[in-house]
Amino acid sequence: MAPTSLYNAWIYTVISFAGFSYGFGFSVFVTAQGQPGFYQYFGLDPTSTYTAHILDAVNALFTAGAAFGALTQSPLADVYGRRIALAVAGTTSLIGTALAAASVRVAMLIMVRLFQGFGLGMILALVPLYLNEVAPPHQRGLISGLTVVSFGTGYFVCSWIAVGTYYANTTVQWRVPLALACISPLLLLLSLPTIPETPRYLIWSGKKEQAYNVLRRLHLKPGDTDDRMAHAEYTQIVLQVEHDKEMKVGWIQIFKKPSLRRRAILGMFLLFATPSTGIIGISNYLPPIFAGLGLSGVLPLVMYGIWTTLGTGMAIVSIFIVDKVGRRTLLLYGYPALALLLMIQAVLQSQFIGTDKQGGLAACLVFLFLYILTFQLVDAPAFIWASEIWPTAYRAKGISLSLFSFFVGSLTYTTPSALAFKTIAWRMYILYTCLCLICGVIIYLFIKETRNLPMEELAALFGDEVVVHLSKDMTGIIEDNSLEKLTAVVGHGHIESLELAVPKSTGHARHSSTPVAAAT
Repeated sequence: MAPTSLYNAWIYTVISFAGFSYGFGFSVFVTAQGQPGFYQYFGLDPTSTYTAHILDAVNALFTAGAAFGALTQSPLADVYGRRIALAVAGTTSLIGTALAAASVRVAMLIMVRLFQGFGLGMILALVPLYLNEVAPPHQRGLISGLTVVSFGTGYFVCSWIAVGTYYANTTVQWRVPLALACISPLLLLLSLPTIPETPRYLIWSGKKEQAYNVLRRLHLKPGDTDDRMAHAEYTQIVLQVEHDKEMKVGWIQIFKKPSLRRRAILGMFLLFATPSTGIIGISNYLPPIFAGLGLSGVLPLVMYGIWTTLGTGMAIVSIFIVDKVGRRTLLLYGYPALALLLMIQAVLQSQFIGTDKQGGLAACLVFLFLYILTFQLVDAPAFIWASEIWPTAYRAKGISLSLFSFFVGSLTYTTPSALAFKTIAWRMYILYTCLCLICGVIIYLFIKETRNLPMEELAALFGDEVVVHLSKDMTGIIEDNSLEKLTAVVGHGHIESLELAVPKSTGHARHSSTPVAAAT
């Protein structure tokens, strides 16, 4: 496994600015609901049904914008590249965020949140797309999981800023966090020129020499003077991409070809399952939920800060274990555990909400915190799995579909949530319990394990051909005929030095003197 160099770490940091932008931009309106100044400025009564409808509209339009933004990134990323798509997404979200911070009427806030959501939806789809295409196979869960950690960090930072601004005047309370949401997309735009285009996109677009140089830097490793890891992965990507180019590429093909259709359905299901756990419906309205548990003043915002801190901390734990434990295992254990915690929450709230029994209300609080800790066991694995299963030709489109499904699910549970928690209260947790159990059964039946496999070799899980396989140490190719395959792809005049790992029987590197790879 290649160590993480400063070069790699900087790339991951820049892309994390994008994930952070989504998390902060999403969370900033959640915290606004805990600020008395927000309601005073817009003339809203926080206890009224009218206000509940306004909150539903602001959240719903943000999510709707994000859904269409997730779809829009695909043609940009496929035609112009991942970096240019990130630049467009960052610019759009920066403008939308600035307009949200400048809102002076409820109607304006509702409309600009739609535009802001569009940009941030593009960003969230592009983060796992980029990270998967630069991550080494044995670290792909960890690196791709930075998607969840980065937007979780946005939640975390925003929540504690809101605690600080609570003590400011009524306008500063909610407007300053909205304005600060502009910083991370601006940092993303300033930093993008310092990171490379992904090697898989470069190979797909015919820039093979540039792709090989990027892979060499990504896999730079003390002692690997022959760049074996870069050579091997480059060879596999070139051969697989050239094979994939033989198929038609388009949205219709995704649903016509069985292996692609299976990917699409399972990816869309898995990311629709994420909001079906109740996480969006609950987290969007946590300050009012905490207020219903008897907390007042700044305490609902403090509890939200603790919630985001625990969640982000557990997300970090999750991505460090996902490559060892596996995506499927975490999902299989996580969903039944969430169902149990949600049922306990329903029982507790049915007994203690509206009473002055502090022990029971404290128990509700404790189980909400246990819920967010457990949720992180399924959040990162779902994003990782849904974004890593696609071939290069379809990765942007596939991630678009999965993230579109995620936002449609979020919209489904966000739109009625403020009114639902106000009217049917604890019964919402029973609904989420049932959904978690159904999702757990579907995962058991259909979701396969993907850990430690190069992305090009995941094709076999869906019935597609894998052209060549990497050795277990990722420094060679185990097919005996890979020289002939590569020569057929790039021609004799464009082959430079790669020693192939041969025997197919052992799967370990036995290097011959056959020169292969680094095609231009």
